[in-house]
Amino acid sequence: MSSIRRLQVGKRLSEIAVHNGVAYLAGQVPTDASLDIEGQTAQVLAAIDDLLASVGSDKTQILMAQIFLANMSEFDGMNRAWDAWVPAGEAPPRATVEARLANPNLKVEIVIKAAAPQS
Repeated sequence: MSSIRRLQVGKRLSEIAVHNGVAYLAGQVPTDASLDIEGQTAQVLAAIDDLLASVGSDKTQILMAQIFLANMSEFDGMNRAWDAWVPAGEAPPRATVEARLANPNLKVEIVIKAAAPQS
């Protein structure tokens, strides 16, 4: 059985775990709740880029994305940031749902699964 590698481990959760060549990211949220939906989404996507890079992966290796929006009326704004970020021809499978987020000032949370090199 292969081992599980966890990074950025806290008391409650790890930001990323890698097992059998798959990286599982915790839900990523923006750090600046004052931004609009495009700004918050761009912040989250940058955090995803950083986490994937920490395990030798990148956004072209995303297997599945789950997007949680606090208000589905901001779907178009979130998509503008997403579309600017996703490389042409590399759009992963994705689900987007409306959900009440843990912090009511946040507009978006994104969960990613991606292929990652085994170490």
